[in-house]
Amino acid sequence: MEQLDDNLLQEQPVAYDDDSIKTLNWNEHIRLRPGMYIGRLGDGSQAEDGVYVLLKEVIDNSIDEFMMGCGKVIKVDIKEGYVSVRDYGRGIPLSKLVAASSKMNTGAKYDSKTFHKSVGLNGVGIKAVNALSSYFRIQSFRENQTLVAEFEKGVLLKESPIEASTEASGTLVEFLPDNSLFVNYSYDETFVESMLKNYAYLNTGLTIIFNGKKFNSKNGLEDLLNDKMTAAPLYPIIHLKGDDIEVAFTHTNQYGEECYSFVNGQHTTMGGTHQTVFREAVSRIIKEFFAKNHDYADIRMGMVSAVSIKVEEPIFESQTKTKLGSKDVSKDGPTINKFINDFLKKDLDNFMYKNTDIADIMLKKINASEKERKEIDVVTKKSREVAKKANLNNRKLRDCRFHFTDSRGKNLEDTCIFITEGDSASGSITKSRDVNYQAVFSLRGKPLNTFGKTKKVVYENDEFNLLQAALNIENGLEDLRYNKVIIATDADVDGMHIRLLMLTFFLQFFPDLVKKGHVYILQTPLFRVRNKKETRYCYTEEERLDAIASLGANPEITRFKGLGEISPDEFKAFIGKDMRLDQVKLRKEDAVSELLEFYMGKNTSERQNFMIENLVVEEDIV
Repeated sequence: MEQLDDNLLQEQPVAYDDDSIKTLNWNEHIRLRPGMYIGRLGDGSQAEDGVYVLLKEVIDNSIDEFMMGCGKVIKVDIKEGYVSVRDYGRGIPLSKLVAASSKMNTGAKYDSKTFHKSVGLNGVGIKAVNALSSYFRIQSFRENQTLVAEFEKGVLLKESPIEASTEASGTLVEFLPDNSLFVNYSYDETFVESMLKNYAYLNTGLTIIFNGKKFNSKNGLEDLLNDKMTAAPLYPIIHLKGDDIEVAFTHTNQYGEECYSFVNGQHTTMGGTHQTVFREAVSRIIKEFFAKNHDYADIRMGMVSAVSIKVEEPIFESQTKTKLGSKDVSKDGPTINKFINDFLKKDLDNFMYKNTDIADIMLKKINASEKERKEIDVVTKKSREVAKKANLNNRKLRDCRFHFTDSRGKNLEDTCIFITEGDSASGSITKSRDVNYQAVFSLRGKPLNTFGKTKKVVYENDEFNLLQAALNIENGLEDLRYNKVIIATDADVDGMHIRLLMLTFFLQFFPDLVKKGHVYILQTPLFRVRNKKETRYCYTEEERLDAIASLGANPEITRFKGLGEISPDEFKAFIGKDMRLDQVKLRKEDAVSELLEFYMGKNTSERQNFMIENLVVEEDIV
């Protein structure tokens, strides 16, 4: 037996006694470890922030009612952070209202007959909303009676007696997220509307009313794709529906592939079993139909698709339900692989044979993609090898320890890569970063304007070739190594130009990276205002003036001309957990080709005017 080191034997351990053993109430545990239940906290500036998860958890229960055939309308109101959700389902049994909203392991989702193919399974969601809200009110209307319960941070304040009611059956949930946890939060209506639209697309016949605005869908996933696409379809959307499955797809002339996947109405933004099976099945069936040895990548190039399935007791990889881990549709049913393959083999095959005009257009697109890929392969084989070797010791990349595709139980949503300009800015961020989750990629000067160029340029240009390899996105987003791709440039005209060049690169060749919400702009302070007692960093002229007024006479004011002027010690505050990020969003009306033509085409004077008009120019604020 190996002898232990004497130093280890003599080490004095931290006290471990009776007082070390703690028992927490259900709400105390949720408030202590919110990440276990809702992922991140945040302030509402990003779509994955916790305030949207709280809203989703409440709406999921209402959607489950609709899926059980009860309640065709859901009303959602949000005013100054206060949320109200009213459904017209069956209503929670009154005698169980308090328990259902405040006792763990209590709920109806354990009974698959009561909630067949439900989104929620563990009865945790509504309790998390309760515990993480400074005020939570739940009211059930059922069989001409009603009951109200009110809570504060999960603690019951008041339970009213059962009273008679003339209102329609259903449940009303109202809550105010706790501002001490979700600091200075607010709801972005863009994110809320996107969430509610998805619910409407996946539940035809359902109407959701948000602050008086109605959302409904007649054509399901076909409507979803029409809303998501920012390039014209090459042929009418192929829309197929079966028992517990719905798919839709078409091709566009954009690079990359977009796939939106859902399970029991839940948007699985990280994909999972069903998405992987669907993509492979569609590729194989199309390949077999044309009886040609097409590469799957050529078949899926430019494809925009969506798949929705319903599964009994789905297994998700986290409480936030962003990735499906289930292998089977139900305990006694087929595997998800067989279920999706059998459906597509029959229905997609039949569609292709009946719609030869669409099949012809599809084949032309696949052949064009194949031709371009082969041209790229000839020219860029050496570049690919260079990138693979360089990525092992990439002089432009300072990597982090954990990556988005890892499965180590870490909070991988925090993984990010900063794309910086110049060695000084790169050096400051590198010295300040969290090496576990934050990587840095440094640009050398202004990158190439890729507008109008083919993907061959990605491999011929050293910087883009190495960046693509660093992100690991050559074959799509499934192996993306960082959740956030953050463009970090100076707040001047040159910095804005570099931003536009980088956004052009992503929109031209990897639009799904933007559409899936992975691309951000880092906000860094323009000023430091300080006196002997306090230092404030200001991101706008208004903040500068407010700081001067607050700090009194003659404070010291520093204007940061570039990221390289900010010391590493200061930079830590700007790239920490509360860093300010602007997410790059792409809407239906933002047609990519027209956008790039305006910003990166030959209209140089218009582009320069845009950059100047959208910047706080130094001369105006000195």
